[in-house]
Parts: sequence; C-alpha cells; structure tokens
Amino acid sequence: MSLLKKVFGDMDLKEVKKLMKIVEKIEDLEVKISNLSDEELKLKTDEFKTRLQSGETEDDILEEAFAVTREAAHRTLGMKHFPVQLLGGIVLHQGRIAEMKTGEGKTLVSTLPAYLNALSGKGVHIVTVNDYLATRDSQWMGKVHEFLGLSVGLVVHGMDFSEKKKAYNADITYGTNNEYGFDYLRDNMVVHLDQMVQRNLNYAVIDEVDSILIDEARTPLIISGSGDKSTKLYNLVDNFTKSLKNETHFTIDEKASTVILTDEGIEKAEKHFGIENLADMANMELSHHINQALRAIFLMKKDKDYVVQDGQVVIVDEFTGRLMEGRRYSNGLHQAIEAKEKVKVERESKTLATITFQNYFRMYKKLSGMTGTAKTEEEEFKAIYNMDVLTIPTNKEMARKDLDDTIYKTENGKFNAVVKEIAKRHEQGQPILVGTISIERSETLSNMLKKHGVKHEVLNAKYHEKEAEIVSKAGQKNAVTISTNMAGRGTDIVLAPEVKELGGLHIIGTERHESRRIDNQLRGRSGRQGDHGSSQFFISLEDDLMRLFGAERIMGLVDSLGLEEDVPIENKILTKGIENAQKKVEGRNFDVRKHVLQYDNVMNKQREIIYSQRRSVLEGQDIHQQVTMMVEGLIDESISIYTGFSEHPEEWDYEGLIEHCETLFLEKDSLKFDDKDVTRDELKNILVEKSQRYYNSKVEEIGQEEVKELERVVLLRVVDSKWMDHIDNMEQLKQGIGLRAYGQIDPVMAYTKEGFELFEQMNQSIQEDTVKYLFHLDVKKDKVEKKETDLSNLSTNKDKVNNKPVVNKEKTGRNDPCPCGSGKKYKKCCGIKN
Repeated sequence: MSLLKKVFGDMDLKEVKKLMKIVEKIEDLEVKISNLSDEELKLKTDEFKTRLQSGETEDDILEEAFAVTREAAHRTLGMKHFPVQLLGGIVLHQGRIAEMKTGEGKTLVSTLPAYLNALSGKGVHIVTVNDYLATRDSQWMGKVHEFLGLSVGLVVHGMDFSEKKKAYNADITYGTNNEYGFDYLRDNMVVHLDQMVQRNLNYAVIDEVDSILIDEARTPLIISGSGDKSTKLYNLVDNFTKSLKNETHFTIDEKASTVILTDEGIEKAEKHFGIENLADMANMELSHHINQALRAIFLMKKDKDYVVQDGQVVIVDEFTGRLMEGRRYSNGLHQAIEAKEKVKVERESKTLATITFQNYFRMYKKLSGMTGTAKTEEEEFKAIYNMDVLTIPTNKEMARKDLDDTIYKTENGKFNAVVKEIAKRHEQGQPILVGTISIERSETLSNMLKKHGVKHEVLNAKYHEKEAEIVSKAGQKNAVTISTNMAGRGTDIVLAPEVKELGGLHIIGTERHESRRIDNQLRGRSGRQGDHGSSQFFISLEDDLMRLFGAERIMGLVDSLGLEEDVPIENKILTKGIENAQKKVEGRNFDVRKHVLQYDNVMNKQREIIYSQRRSVLEGQDIHQQVTMMVEGLIDESISIYTGFSEHPEEWDYEGLIEHCETLFLEKDSLKFDDKDVTRDELKNILVEKSQRYYNSKVEEIGQEEVKELERVVLLRVVDSKWMDHIDNMEQLKQGIGLRAYGQIDPVMAYTKEGFELFEQMNQSIQEDTVKYLFHLDVKKDKVEKKETDLSNLSTNKDKVNNKPVVNKEKTGRNDPCPCGSGKKYKKCCGIKN
C-alpha cells in the first residue's frame, strides 16, 4: 500500500477505491449479460434510451450500459475491458481526465463513456490528434457501437458537405481537433441553417488530451481569405536584416525568445530606408516587418521549427515533430521566413474567423480526456478547463527500469556516448527507440550511426507518411528507430516474442524537454502491459535547457575539475537541478498560457455574442422588427448629434441632419423643414414616419418574401464583414497594449476596456451599414433567390457620408461628431483623452 501511495497519492487512492466499488458492480453483471443472445444484447440500447426518456439519468444506467459495451467488445473485437479500463471509463464519463500509461488500451476505454453518453441522442465526439488515428479508431471501435445499433461517423480533412453533415448527425463521431474547430468556425459563416454541419457541442472524449488542451492550446485556428498587400517589403527588409551584426545592431534573449534592435541598429535602419524616426507612427509597418525578419532569421531554425518542402515553408509541431500542413505563422512571421528561405512570399491573409482550442473545447457541455501523462499539469487543467486528473493503476505491474540520467560536459561527448550505447545494445539484438528534439538532431545522429554501420529507421516530420508503419516495427529484434519527440504517439509498439528475453524495448532520450511530461511520454513508449523495458536520458551541459536555465555554475565546477567531454558526470545535485529547471520552465509556460487566455477571453465573449445573434437570425428571428429598431436607434443618434445640447430649434443643424439621414434611411429630397418650430419628439416622429414610408415602398417594389430574405442575408453579410475587421482591430490593439505597463496601466484591463469600445463601435457600424444597404436597394426580382443573395448583388444609391456636420455651439459635446473628421462620436475619439 505504501508503494501505491507513493505512485498515486492519498487523494487518488481514495477516489480509486470509491470508484472500484462501481467497477465490481459492473463485473457482477458479466454472467447475466453474457447469457444474452446477440439480438437481446442489441435490444438493450432501445431499453436504455426508453429509461432515459422516462426520467432515469446516465448515472442510473451506467453499470448495466458499461457491462453491455464490455460484452459487445468481446463479441466483435475479441477484447474484454479489464477492471482498470472500466475504472478509466467511469472517470471519462464524469468529465475528468484519466491518466493511463501507454499500452493500457485507452482506445478501448473510450467505447464505454461514448456508448453511455450517445444514448441521449445529443451526440458524442471522440477527438484524436490526426486523421490516421480518427479513421483507424472509427473503423475499429466503431464495430462495437454499430453492433449495439448506434451510428458512427468520421470527420477528416477533405470531406464534402454532405459527408460531414451525415458524420456529425451520427450518434458517435470520430475526428481531429483541427477539423472539429474549423467546422465550428465555418458553421458560423453560413447564411442558412441547413448549411451548418455541427450540432450543439454536447460531450467530447479527447485522446492525448495534454497534447491538444495544453501543447496546442495557444495555437489559434484561423480561417483566412487572401489579402491585398504587396509582398515586396518582406524581401527588402530580409536583405537589410541579414546585413546586421549580433550585439552591434541587435541583441538576442533566447529565454524570452526575443530579438531587439540596438540604438546603432535603429540608426542603420533609418539610414537604409531613408526615414527620420523608425518609432514614428508613419513607420509602424516598416518597424513591424523588421521585428518579424529579426525573429525569422535569428530565432526560427530550419528543420526544427519548420521545413522547406516543395518550395513551401511548413511548420513543424514542436511537441510531436509532425508537419502542420496548411498552418501558417501569423502577423507576417511566415512571410518573413519565406523571404529568408528565398521561396515565394505569399500574400498576407485576412482573418475571417478564429478561435483557440482552449475556448473551443470549453464550449462542450461535458469534456473529458485521456493520456499517459497529465498529472504534472493538473493545476492547469483545473484552472482552465475545470477538470481534475485521476491516475489509473496499470493492469499489470510496471516492469520498466528507468535508469539515472547520464550527463556530459559537451554535446559532442554526449552524442558519442549515445552512439556507443546504441551500438552495444544493437549488437545484442535489443530494440532501441531514440528520442531527439529536432529534425536536425535526428539527422545528425543518423549520420553518426551510418558511419558505425548501425542499420536504423528515422522517423521525423520529413517521413510523416511512414509514421505508423515505422513505429509499429520498433519493437522487433535489432530494430533501431530514431524519432523526433513524440512522433508516432498513439500507435502501439508491440514487442516480438524473442525481444522480451533481451530486456524489452530500450528508450534513449538525447535531451531533456522543457516539460517533464514530454520526457515521460517518451519513457512511456516502453514497458506497456507489464512488458520488460528500460529508459535512460543522455544530457549535456550545452543542451538548450541546461544552457538557458542554470548550467553556468555547474559548468564552472566541471571546468575546475578538468573533466574530459567523453567522461560522464555523476552528480545528484546536477540531476536535481535539471528537474528544478524543468519545473521553472513549466511554471513560466503556464503563466504565459494563462496570460494569453486572459486576452483571448475578451475576444471569446465578443465572439459568443456575435455567433449567438447570428444563430438567432439563422433560426428565423424576425429581422424586419430588428431593422425597424435599428432605424429608430439611428434616428435617436442622428438627432442627438445634429441638435446637440441646445434647446433652441433655430440652433439645430437641419441641413446636416437631412443630408446624414438621406445617407442612411431617407429617400433623396423627401424631407424639407420650412417650419422649424418642432420639438425633438416631433422631429423623431417625422423621421420615423418618413423612413417607414420609404422602406414600405421598397417592400412593395421588390416583394415581401424577397425582402424578408434580403434582410436576413444582408444583416448576416454585414455582420461577417464587420466582424472580420474587428478581429484585425483587436489584434492590432493587442500587439501594442503591452507598452501600457510602462505607464503603470494593467495591459489586460486596458485591452478589456478598449476592446469593449471597439466592439460597441462595430455594433454601431453594423446597424448603419445594414440600414444603408436595405434602404438603398436596387435589386432585380430575378436576382433575389434563396441561398444566392449576397452583398455583391446589391447596389446602393447612397451619397457620401458627411463626416463633418456643422453643429451650432461653442463647445463639442460628448455625443457630437468629433471635430477631427473621423466620423466617430467625440467621446469615442479625441474625447477619450479628456
């Protein structure tokens, strides 16, 4: 028991004991359920659905539903869930994270909560990290669900609309995190409800949950459209930046991952581009390009951060080593790398829709996940996703031996030692899996092994298509496999029978990762289901982690001892220091993710409002009533602007008011004021009556049903257009907001406040443009067809907006047009400063 306490901790042990009572009840049903015929077993699904509809809960039927799933798996796959797998299934059903070691059958575990939660008919999403796993699992585990009468869908890249629609309407849908997220964004850009593919987000089981919800959490999903900016400046800036010298013209901070121009560098830039002040607002674009070029050239490494393939720059996932096809760095960084690598520089794209995985998955009614490594990140899972982590005991006792780290003075000494270790074990026939942190390092090691005549396979982003095949053979006798980080994760390494006598699979880590969790993932490739195995990390004081986080004092000590580079250093203080360095970096990365989430939460609330309103329109909300309210709001606004604070009608700007209203919602020359002795209320009534009459004439001309459709489509398209601009505005605001800290202003608070003001301005602009388009329609009846109507079909007779209305008063009021001519209210423009 003391050993279990050490492994799982008191809280986990108590929880495991409590849940094992449920497991025992499930197992007690085995004889009863196994005696059912296939037909009787299938009929259990209809029985469960009826019981749920009659008021029972999923918890009420859990034990029997799990027993039925277990028996169905036995009959279709020849696999029966172990007690610990039943335990994992309960944890997933409860909306928690089940930490299960590699090889413990997480894929089979997912069938239990998937079946139970699919009985409500609201849909279950099984989330995997790539298309291969989604396809494999849907075909493999899908047999269990189909046997029990449930439908199974698959969502992968390249499917057409009807295929996706059918897949999402299935009881259980398998797919990737990317595809689920992109489909959500695309669904919120359609103009008809039947063009959406997803249902409401009900319940998700995320495989490799730490990879998706932590490693990729900060990476936004972005749907882009082509921009219209020239790409010439990228190449000009690239040529200039490559002429700069380190320390003289710029300084690099590797810990903070920043490159900053020195005063001498700024002077050189100003002279080169013929400008007086690089920091001037007029030169912001040039300054931004130079900063991105500095990052691209001096921080981003080829074959580590990205590869160049078929004339394109492709990002490499730093955690998995996989290529991220179709993904691009944002804010011009990708273009800067393209200029650096002398490939075609693609135009900067315009963001049409975006969301982070953090905020996408938090929308599910219930969320759960499974992985071999999550406990070290439990604080983050609790803080951001409200999910705790429960460590599930292994089915068989762990037999893997984790050897102490071997530490060397230099990187060269370390790799020489790694090659000797590989050659020694290879000679004995023991299979070896070697983990490296980059493509470059994996190829360096590969070349060294070739010189020593050691036959091996290399698995990195360049050979992505062979991933599953290479990994599946890594447990054969004499196999040597070099892998970047966790490439191949999700594919089991099955040992050949004779290998067990040779000590099982041996893992060699060639460098410690910033996160202990990634190191544990590498170790976890060995020792599955009680198999023998071993692992060891080889480290040098020149490794990035050691160099950046605490190796200076140790290096001084090693130098004083005069140790050779090939002599391993055995030092417990050093080993402890490595773990402390990892903890320090993990804490810093968590803080960064939390900070990013604070900013993203502002945008997320705004996104939820826009998408919710959009959904209401799609579901048939009365747009005509909404347009009427918009017009009345604009009338109130217009009267406020052009009458100011004056109570004397003779001081009101009638001409400016008429011209402004004609731009928005009045017919040209339809309004004159011979008698100017009117009250504000009378003025409003006149404008309301005139606008209604003008709009009604449009309805008669075009037809009521056609106008109803136009109202809907115009509003959706205006919202989409303004939302795209708003995304850009919020991104620009975020880019410069950090400087507020120098003025003792909390940047997040400032971003929240100013972001809200931008959102209000966007809403005002949506109302103005929607009304403007609808009141100045010139559409032929034969063009007004459902699903084909777009703003491109609309032509307006609107006059230019008068940005400088004359207001007869000495002082500019808060709600007056700003004297600067921006077209905004004074309080939302120059008045902010007062």
